[in-house]
Amino acid sequence: MRAYNSFDVPATLPTNPSNVRVKVSTNNQMLYVYEGSKILMVTPVSVGTSSTPTPKGNFRIFKKDHYHRANSHGFAYSGSRIKKTYLNQKPSGWSFKGTPMPYWCEFKSNYGIHAGWMKHRPCTHGCIRMHVNVAPKFFRLVKNGTPVSIAYSQPEDSTIGRNVKRPIDAGPLPDYPASDMLKNGIFTMHKTPTYH
Repeated sequence: MRAYNSFDVPATLPTNPSNVRVKVSTNNQMLYVYEGSKILMVTPVSVGTSSTPTPKGNFRIFKKDHYHRANSHGFAYSGSRIKKTYLNQKPSGWSFKGTPMPYWCEFKSNYGIHAGWMKHRPCTHGCIRMHVNVAPKFFRLVKNGTPVSIAYSQPEDSTIGRNVKRPIDAGPLPDYPASDMLKNGIFTMHKTPTYH
């Protein structure tokens, strides 16, 4: 966990946020943030599986929410009992809170870029996951209206996207306790962002 939690990438704040644009390569699982022709951040990401792929095309971020939760899957709870489940399978009489998706940046209805566990293979339901220490930086670099171009590959894959350090695979790591997933502290469990 210590090695995973120490992961970070450098980022530079834009001088003109209106000139920021984002490119994503699903094959290389890499995301590039530009201001004009200047690179602000390069970071590995996790993308959708072949059966639940990340949408490809040109989009714009239209909703940002630091404290976003999923609306279909999460945790049912009653007293001290907590159960990971889908909303439509919640036991009768139990309360429900969606899975935390910190630093949500929605680019297509129900698809967003957000903090989450990262694996070395495509593993999401279509969203783009960033490391928990990187997501707050991305959240600050972009705004509603920022263009996002998602394709199988990007020209940058063979240049600035080559040999980028990735976090260790989160697959074998233990998940946070379910009780923590119900609390808002889960949304700020990251290093304080720094910029270069």
